[in-house]
This record gives sequence, structure tokens and C-alpha cells, in this order.
Amino acid sequence: MTLEKDKQPSVTDEQVPEMPFRRLLYRFLFFDWLFRDVSAARDRIERHAAHQHNRKMSRYLPVYLRRWSFLTAFDFALGVLFEKVLQAGLVSAWFFTWSCVTLTGMVVITVAWVILNHARLS
Repeated sequence: MTLEKDKQPSVTDEQVPEMPFRRLLYRFLFFDWLFRDVSAARDRIERHAAHQHNRKMSRYLPVYLRRWSFLTAFDFALGVLFEKVLQAGLVSAWFFTWSCVTLTGMVVITVAWVILNHARLS
């Protein structure tokens, strides 16, 4: 007497298409794919719906702010490492420049988060 188990489809039977690494990295660092374009709306109802969607998705902006703050600190630390320890001025300037760029990104994320969370609809 044999017991037959119900054959259930395994995970390997249905392959989930994987996201390419470049797109995954882009979505990890940049948040524009989360939001809808309010100016592309055709009427007030669509504009209001897009604005409400953007306000709901703004809850993810602190996550991106944390990622960008890590990048800022990492670039600054590498700049200090290359300048003080390895005496490589040009390479340290490269990392200090990128720390300034990522700091600017942090300002943009913070302003977008404040505006979306605290602005009233007119």
C-alpha cells in the first residue's frame, strides 16, 4: 500500500521573473518611481488622486533618507581615509565631492518629505 502525496506545484515550477540588477539598484537609491506626476493629470479629480497617492508614498522617503545618509557618511569617511592615511589628494577630492552630492540629495529628499507630509491642499 503506497501513500500518494498530493502533487503541489513547487516554487521552481513557476519561475518568477527577476528584476535586472541595474533596475534594482536604481530603485534602491532613487524614489521617483514611487510617485505619480501631478502635472500630467487631465482634470482636478486625477490631480487630486495623484496628489493623494504621492502623500501616501511619502512614508517611504525616510528610508531613502537613511540610505543616502549612509552614502554621505561612507563617501566622507573614504575621503578622510584617502587624504589622511594614504595621502592621495585627488582620490580624496573625488570622495569629498560625492559626499557633497549625496548631501544635496539628502536635502532634496528632506524637502520633498516635509512638503508632502505637511502641505495642505489648496
